[in-house]
Amino acid sequence: MHDALLRSYVRELAVPVPSTGPVSVAGFSVPVLYRSVTGWHRFGLSDLAVLAPALVRAACDKLGLPHDRGTDATARILDSARRTAEYVAARRAEPDDPPGTTPFLAAEQALLHGHPFHPMAKSRDSDASGYAPELRESFPLHWFAADPSVVAGGAVGLWPPRAQSNRTMVPAHPWQARDVLSRPGIQALLDAGLLTYLGPSGPEWFPTSSVRTVYRPGSPVMLKLSLGMRITNSRRNNLRSELELGARIARLFDAGLSARLAAVHSAFGIVRDPAWISVDVPGGETESGLETAVRQNPFRAGSGRVACVAGLVDEGTSRLAGIVRRLALAAGRSTHDVSAEWFARYLAVLAAPLLWLHRHWGLGLEAHQQNTVVRLDAGGWPIGAWYRDSQGYYVRESQLGNVRSLLPGVDDGVPLVFGDALTDDRVIYYLVVNNLFGLVGALGSAGVADEAALLGVLRGFLARSGGPFAERLLTAPTLPCKANFLTGVDGRDELVGDVATQSVYVEIPNPLVVL
Repeated sequence: MHDALLRSYVRELAVPVPSTGPVSVAGFSVPVLYRSVTGWHRFGLSDLAVLAPALVRAACDKLGLPHDRGTDATARILDSARRTAEYVAARRAEPDDPPGTTPFLAAEQALLHGHPFHPMAKSRDSDASGYAPELRESFPLHWFAADPSVVAGGAVGLWPPRAQSNRTMVPAHPWQARDVLSRPGIQALLDAGLLTYLGPSGPEWFPTSSVRTVYRPGSPVMLKLSLGMRITNSRRNNLRSELELGARIARLFDAGLSARLAAVHSAFGIVRDPAWISVDVPGGETESGLETAVRQNPFRAGSGRVACVAGLVDEGTSRLAGIVRRLALAAGRSTHDVSAEWFARYLAVLAAPLLWLHRHWGLGLEAHQQNTVVRLDAGGWPIGAWYRDSQGYYVRESQLGNVRSLLPGVDDGVPLVFGDALTDDRVIYYLVVNNLFGLVGALGSAGVADEAALLGVLRGFLARSGGPFAERLLTAPTLPCKANFLTGVDGRDELVGDVATQSVYVEIPNPLVVL
């Protein structure tokens, strides 16, 4: 985890990494093993227990905070490193995927290190035993039987019915089930006989890379369960406004946007979250803690070779680097050539449709690597892609009429419409900086690609795309970038508060211009 910490530090605090020799960070001289145009550097080993407090203190100075505000961030950095080491050791002991593991699940469970620019990527503030995708764990859901009078969300019937005495069955993550039993609102429903806790039952579900979303190869749906555990910088409680947003977006695509998208980009799809379910509690609380999104599952057994992009490029395991090497060997080509072609095909199936949605409909998506899934052919070439999230949507204010023409009232009561500048900045960070630059850096640092050549492929793609947004990417000296390290030090919960201020953002040099 020292690489993620150092990468984040030099990026977010604008520390130059020299072309030769070590880099100086907070008084430490750190060897640089690989220099990356996109920031995906690799560093020599450092004592994290010494390095982390020093870098956190420097971050506190940057933010104007007293040093004691960094104590929690330091603890979470060290916790993340400890958990990562545990996951890596377990995978080394059992490297092969268990029989019956679908390609989708294998990639979800391959994200052992997590976000390469997040030093707290695997931190969890509670005992997560039994719930870790990195350890290939699974569990049955816990269930509550709710009187119909307190059921909210309208997702009944989207999975096999589990009725008991005309009551509605409401699922919960096992950790969350135990937690909500102590909440006053849930206790009041239990005491009134309007809710009954039934405990665990049914088949095993597998946590995906987000931890709170669970999957079964044979199920027509996945479930995004509320989870009050803090993971990285946020407690993963589902908010009803976000769940309603996901359902509204599903209706928008069903109202005609999906057909229009398929007409020009047939290999790309949106994984919909068409409904959600929960219970209403007395006392004025909006969320009960039992909020669950119901997500379509296009990745069932037999659905082909599909993989979360973040799982493909996780450092240390880099499944994508292995694919590139095999393709190069089979064709008698260099890995650099194969990487360039792989990246070009990836841009065609993922970036092109996302930029089309942004340009023609004003719709921006938080298409970071964990939110994107790529379909591969038998050889490993990208042939399709999906976006999956229930909350990562933005509509540019100036283009609101476009989506309203398809679904009147699409934005009523949900956090969907934002200023053009904010929407554009978020698309730049999530799609370009996180996803595309991240892929370039991952391939380069794995030794199978030349980053400058891949950035040249991206420049050509953007030039052909045209429009003011592409022109900004090609000419702006800096680009907006979410600062995960500074956000963590500042103690922000990224699921709480105004979208514009949930995270710290910084400007970083644009490698497309530096090139």
